Amino acid sequence: MDRVKSSMQQVPSALPKVIRRSGGANSLELEKETFERGQAVSINKAINTQEVAVKEKHARTCILGTHHEKGAHTFWAAVNRLPLSSNAVLCWKFCHVFHKLLRDGHPNVIKDSMRNKADLTDMSRMWGHLNEGYGKLCSIYLKLLITKMEFHIKNPRFPGNLQMSNRQLDEAGENDVNNFFQLTVEMFDYLECELNLFLGVFSSLDMSRSVSVTAAGQCRLAPLIQVILDCSHLYDYTVKLLFKLHSCLPADTLQGHRDRFQEQFKKLKSLFYRSSNLQYFKRLIQIPQLPENPPNFLRASALSEHISPVVVIPAESSSPESEHVVETEDLVDTDIPALPAAVETKFDDLFGTSAATDPFNFNNQNGMRKDDKDRLIEQLTREIQALKEELESFRLESGRLCQALRGRVNELEAELAEQSHLRMQAVGESEFLKAELDDLRRVKEDTEKEQRSLTEIEKKAQANEQRYTKLKEKYTELVQSHADLLRKNAEVTRQMTVARAAQDEVEAVRKEMQERVRAAQDTSDRQKEQLQQLQELQRELVSSRTELDSLKVNVASSQQSSELLSTQLSTLEAEKAGLAESLTSKEAELACLGEELQRVQSSLAGERESGVKAAESLQNQLNEKESREQGLESELAAARWASVHSAVEEAERIIQDALVQIDDPAHISCTSSADYLASRCQCSLDCMDRLHSATGAFLADNTGMSELVRAVTRCGHLLGDTIVQGSATSHMVPVEQADALSESIKACGAEALALLGSMKDQGSLAAADSSKLRAALEGILASAEKLRPRGLELQQGELGDLVEQEMAATSAAVESAAARIEEMLNKSRAVDTGVKMEVNERILASCTELMQAIKELVLSSKDLQRDIVESGRGAASMKEFYAKNSRWTEGLISASKAVGWGATVMVDAADLVVQGKGKFEELMVCSHEIAASTAQLVAASKVKADKDSGNLRRLQHASRGVTQATAAVVASTKSGKSQIEEKDTMDFSSMTLTQIKRQEMDSQVLVLELETRLQKERERLGELRKKHYELAGVAEGWGQGDEGTG
Repeated sequence: MDRVKSSMQQVPSALPKVIRRSGGANSLELEKETFERGQAVSINKAINTQEVAVKEKHARTCILGTHHEKGAHTFWAAVNRLPLSSNAVLCWKFCHVFHKLLRDGHPNVIKDSMRNKADLTDMSRMWGHLNEGYGKLCSIYLKLLITKMEFHIKNPRFPGNLQMSNRQLDEAGENDVNNFFQLTVEMFDYLECELNLFLGVFSSLDMSRSVSVTAAGQCRLAPLIQVILDCSHLYDYTVKLLFKLHSCLPADTLQGHRDRFQEQFKKLKSLFYRSSNLQYFKRLIQIPQLPENPPNFLRASALSEHISPVVVIPAESSSPESEHVVETEDLVDTDIPALPAAVETKFDDLFGTSAATDPFNFNNQNGMRKDDKDRLIEQLTREIQALKEELESFRLESGRLCQALRGRVNELEAELAEQSHLRMQAVGESEFLKAELDDLRRVKEDTEKEQRSLTEIEKKAQANEQRYTKLKEKYTELVQSHADLLRKNAEVTRQMTVARAAQDEVEAVRKEMQERVRAAQDTSDRQKEQLQQLQELQRELVSSRTELDSLKVNVASSQQSSELLSTQLSTLEAEKAGLAESLTSKEAELACLGEELQRVQSSLAGERESGVKAAESLQNQLNEKESREQGLESELAAARWASVHSAVEEAERIIQDALVQIDDPAHISCTSSADYLASRCQCSLDCMDRLHSATGAFLADNTGMSELVRAVTRCGHLLGDTIVQGSATSHMVPVEQADALSESIKACGAEALALLGSMKDQGSLAAADSSKLRAALEGILASAEKLRPRGLELQQGELGDLVEQEMAATSAAVESAAARIEEMLNKSRAVDTGVKMEVNERILASCTELMQAIKELVLSSKDLQRDIVESGRGAASMKEFYAKNSRWTEGLISASKAVGWGATVMVDAADLVVQGKGKFEELMVCSHEIAASTAQLVAASKVKADKDSGNLRRLQHASRGVTQATAAVVASTKSGKSQIEEKDTMDFSSMTLTQIKRQEMDSQVLVLELETRLQKERERLGELRKKHYELAGVAEGWGQGDEGTG
């Protein structure tokens, strides 16, 4: 009873809520108002100014709201009231929420949002003026959202989350290559905007700190989850579209697409790798890793190797953020419809239908009947038992679920352990790669230092060269001035000689004048003596006048002589004065010349001393310069040779790596074409010429170092490529040719290593001989030329039809030839008689047998070909088998044509022989030609046949029949010819001796002419056969490995 009372006391507490929920439904306006109010609250909570990541529950409410109203009108009505242009964080969180709506919201969100495209564009342009912080990120994000909307408007088949199947992707292009081309360009633009946002976010974060665990860092990183989801789909679709385009368009047309894809692939791979290492993303999303190398679109089979990247988002945990929070407005439910009738009936069955008869009526408890209470207790006991059973089933189900979850947890723990192991391996590999990268950086730095030192040495050498040129010019000037001084010294010496000569002349004149003065003095002394005598005579005149008269004559003469002497004396005195003046002037001039001579001599001595000192200093500087230049030249030569030596060693390593690579088992799957091998060989030969000229230039003046280094490096790369491509080409040819090509490649590698080994020593560089290597390359080139396909210019799809046509044409030609031979035989029987009729019948009968044998051979060849095609084509069609074995097919076509043509020509020759207009030799030649053609047809037919085939035995038997029939035709022709010649027996009985002699001479002339003509015809036949062989090789691909036999 206490349990019953307690249960009865618990019932009224639940009744008010039931009564409240059973109220009538509110109007649609109230429902709409409630919806809009709830959406506004969620939008305002999702898009706010706090620099934290958007909560998933608010964004999910906005997404559900778009599906509820089938559009985004409520979202944009709430967003337009937000100050997006004044707060960058607010705009950034708006872009994040809007991106999620475009991806996961109702499809009409894109159409409704296009009305606000202009506002978004203006906002992007406005935020683009800021170069840092959220402003630049908002500008990039808005451009991405605008590009996304435009892409989905142009391509409505693509959903917002970009999830499509391969069939839907094909339908999006409508099977039009132009549409696929344009769609690929649009996807490139779309992916470019995604990558720009990726790079912008990473560049705005300080990656040296753990920014992914901070609220501000998570605010910036949260939108990248949507970007990663978009990029994974865009990358997958771009790869598939590019493979589809390469199957329809030439590779050159899509070069721009491939270059753009390569650039975006590198960026996307780097960004995925950086994102996967952030702690924030590890618990929210599993980021895929792209392959090491981008897909090779030039190889169609690479599409099967492509793995679509899958982004895995783990199931959301029951974190406080993800739990549903009941708002205060939802506590009073005013929009719940009335309870269903079944619930009310069940309630009435439990608690009664009216207050008067209700046993739980608390106003009338004392009036209860005992039976009713017992019945109620039993009923409650049954319900409790049912609830217990249901609870037990729930417990069992929960235990089973717990066990399943434990198994799943174990699996996830194993997977986590595997991922941890892989991560440790990746860490080890990354450390190894970092070490290799450091080594490469050190090598690069050493190389750069050597290059810089080499550049500095060259600059110093150039400066020394300029200094040497200047010193040489100065030395030339000093030599010139020294020569001028020597010339001046010679002039002064000459002037001194002239002055000495003048001085000697003056001395002679002085001596002469002194002699004249002495003579004049003697004359004056004599005159004085005469005066004294005159005085004595005057004194005697006084004493003796007697003697006066006798002496008057003497006195007169003496006076005359005295006057004469006085005149002479005055003349001599004047002459003496002039000589004295000239002597004085000469002495003064001589003194001046002596002073000038002393001055010139002193200056000349000083200049000589300075010139000698300058010459000695210049000579010393020149010697030092020459010694320094020799040292620099030796260092430069050593540096140059070190560069050449390192280049030779690098080329040697490249060739050794190529030789090692061709022996690698993984290289067996690599293939190449003979055309590409020939182009590589030709490039290698051209590079050998360049290497030879560069070596000659380096040995001549040691200045062509850079050209020699480039030539050696290029030769190493080209020879290595030639070796690898030659090995790859050998995988596509028959065994014999492959072995020969492999031996040629290895010989080429050995010769290349020998040449480079001789070039590593400076002493043996001049003796390095590249003729053997050139011969090896020419041998590879010749092999490649032989392996080049030179088949008929037919599409592969036409080969099967052409085989059938040619075999049918051959059969028709043989039938026509047999009919014509029968007709000719009937005409010959009607017209000819005697020997001629017998010869014609025998020849035509043998020709008929030959046609029958050829017909049997053609039929056997058809049957054998049918067996070959049926046993070798597998699931492929007959045309595909012929196309796959194109060389064998072309051989069949050529042989069939030859057989039909030979039959036609032989019939024509037989017709002329029967008419008497032809030659028996033509018929024999035609028979031999038919035998050769049928042998070619037999060889082409049996090359792929099974040895135990019955049709092959029939074909061989038919071939022997053709050979016997051909021999019969030749034999009957020779027999007929001999009979005709015996018939025309020569008769010389009526001829005279002179006539016989004349005929003999004519016969000899004719014999000589025929022998000469025979020799010329044999030479012509040889040239014709040679040309026929060349043309047949070009037309049928002789020398190229039979691709169809493999």
